[in-house]
Amino acid sequence: MHAIRQHAFGPAENLRYEEVADPHPGPGQVRIAVAAAGVHLVDTMIRQGVQGGPFPRPELPMTPGREVAGVVDEIGADVDPVWLGRRVVTHLGMAGGGYAELAVREVESLHVLPEDVGFEAAVAMIGTGRTTMAILRIAGMTPDDDVVVVTSAAGGIGNLLVQRGRTVGATVVGAAGSAAKVEKVRALGAAVAVDYTTPDWTTAVRDQLGGREATLVLDGAGGRYGREAFDLLGSGGRIVMYGRPFGPEHRFTSEDLFDRALSATVGLGPNLLKTPGGLRALEEESMTALAGGGLTPLVHAPFPLAEAAAAHTALENRRSYGKVVLEP
Repeated sequence: MHAIRQHAFGPAENLRYEEVADPHPGPGQVRIAVAAAGVHLVDTMIRQGVQGGPFPRPELPMTPGREVAGVVDEIGADVDPVWLGRRVVTHLGMAGGGYAELAVREVESLHVLPEDVGFEAAVAMIGTGRTTMAILRIAGMTPDDDVVVVTSAAGGIGNLLVQRGRTVGATVVGAAGSAAKVEKVRALGAAVAVDYTTPDWTTAVRDQLGGREATLVLDGAGGRYGREAFDLLGSGGRIVMYGRPFGPEHRFTSEDLFDRALSATVGLGPNLLKTPGGLRALEEESMTALAGGGLTPLVHAPFPLAEAAAAHTALENRRSYGKVVLEP
């Protein structure tokens, strides 16, 4: 099979398209003929050798990628033959190996896909979607009263947050990093859509809200944009942070929180892992929302597997939108 291999930490160019031996499932495992593999920001951090949150620095050489969707084409010992030919999606956990034509996973970690759910959408929801579900639980969006500012609103998580806010009945402000992304955010149903790379974007938000103040910020951008969004909060507001900034981290102090009776929390790490029901419950919630039409992930035009380096570069340079996906 072909797979992306990384032999040294460093730039995206270190991702190489190579031919390697086919993997085979062990007891309790299946092999998946990969139709779509998810690309995540944490993948770019691991590629550089940076500690990627809960993910340890891997031993090299390795194949990146932790989200795959496809068809089961081989089963291991003790696996019911009914799994052969099933359309599935899975998160590979700490193991990696998703940027490949074939991937192996334990059968209990699979989610069966309905025929009308595409592989790209499924792989966009299995990891990114479960994080979104955790953020939504923490945020507790409410109809009518909440004015929600979503930064990185055209991103893999951000576009889902905009959709859920619209469905809940909150007033959603979607902030993104280009005119083209703003149009995508507007099409998702945001009441206000702005480009936060333009001067005085927060003034434009205040004008369009007609005096209403933000009650909730869901910050996937961090840095200057995250701080500017934080400053939109009115008294008693709250911020949930889930993005790692490409530039300097935004700063606020306990005094900032006390002055306006604000609250701040993080939607990743322990808060994600401690969610009732664990990661599996979040995955099931995410996949149910997808299958039922409650959430439709925005997916960037897929990159061929051989162009994984280009996919990483687009993600790092913020030239992508929605979920970035590789197709073997």
